[in-house]
Amino acid sequence: MKTALVTTQTRWSIDQAHSEIAFRVRHLMIANVKGSFKTFDGSIYTTDKDFSTAEVDFWIDASSITTNDEKRDAHLKSADFFDVETHKQITFTSSTMGKADNDGNHELWGELTMIGITRNVKLNIQFGGIVKDPWGNEKAGFTVTGKINRSEWELVWNTTLETGGLMVSDEVLISCEIELINSGQKDLAMILEDNDRKKAALKI
Repeated sequence: MKTALVTTQTRWSIDQAHSEIAFRVRHLMIANVKGSFKTFDGSIYTTDKDFSTAEVDFWIDASSITTNDEKRDAHLKSADFFDVETHKQITFTSSTMGKADNDGNHELWGELTMIGITRNVKLNIQFGGIVKDPWGNEKAGFTVTGKINRSEWELVWNTTLETGGLMVSDEVLISCEIELINSGQKDLAMILEDNDRKKAALKI
């Protein structure tokens, strides 16, 4: 006996004009230096419009890094850090996203790859809601935060200060604003069989 279960899959794309991928690190252990990546893209798929089911594939052009200082940016692009000639992209692929808590926050787990090294990371996602803009486009908004230790990706360049501290902190704080556009939906038919195997096929 077979049973067909039809669900709707929604594809979301990134509205780059209203999104920002930013970070900050401690400098000289007394202040924060902020930076961002200017070129990025990705695709997100959800069941219906339930973001707890989200599948995320996201990439950043590593050479688009900017900290508003040309010499520092050139150093960050060099082999001391991102080595952008060899490793052109930073990527993130999600694995699981938890249900929202009472404040609308999710935990998103996934694999972050930089300079050819992949590590599992946790990001905190605050869902801003879904609305239609004045032109009829359906939008969803998120604030993404998290922290990583850059040494886990072998980004270890540093200089010791006279006081014994380090010039640049190991910890990097991630702070992003993401606005998504509903790029269309399609029905997905799941065929459930007696032996509990599932076969997926597009419903035409």
